[in-house]
Amino acid sequence: MKPKTKKPVSPQRAAHQVRIIGGQWKRSLLSVIEAEGLRPTPDRVRETTFNWINHLFDAHWTPIICLDLFAGSGALGFEAASRGAAQVVMVESHTPAFKQLEQVKTKLKANQCQLVRGDAAKVIANVAAQGQKFDLIFLDPPFEQGWLEKILPACKEIIHSKSCVYVESEFALDPESTEENMQALLSGWQLIRADKAGSVYFHILQRSI
Repeated sequence: MKPKTKKPVSPQRAAHQVRIIGGQWKRSLLSVIEAEGLRPTPDRVRETTFNWINHLFDAHWTPIICLDLFAGSGALGFEAASRGAAQVVMVESHTPAFKQLEQVKTKLKANQCQLVRGDAAKVIANVAAQGQKFDLIFLDPPFEQGWLEKILPACKEIIHSKSCVYVESEFALDPESTEENMQALLSGWQLIRADKAGSVYFHILQRSI
């Protein structure tokens, strides 16, 4: 009788880690610190999201310049860099989270990632004043704090026409809504894709004007 062969054991992932899904750093683990409002985008959601984005870009990442406005664990920004984005500007105001981003950047040798410590609204204002434009913006702010209503309209000033914003929120972005607040929020944007995972809604918006 042949001895039973043991199946290889996959490396266990700690509860407070996420992994990079694709690209040169595929399967690399990112540690997630405990911080109020820090809610890393789950692996499954990022996989779906980057499949959408990959399709929109025809898998051509090399000219893409990204802005990750609430970088947190860096899961979105480092994912884009892993797939070949030319530049990823990652913004984070929380000091421990920012230090964690610095450690990951050093570990991955992610020279295309520029880390900015500061408030997202102020960064947008500075970027707009400099006339800089992005091809893709990640917008995953803390929930229930009114960030989306404050930041999304401002993103129109710093993104190329027909370029995209990824948005996570605690509510669905509905272009068919008759509510004035929703109409104002989505003014100038076209909803390209949307889905829901648990209590989180995630979307791809394209600047329509």
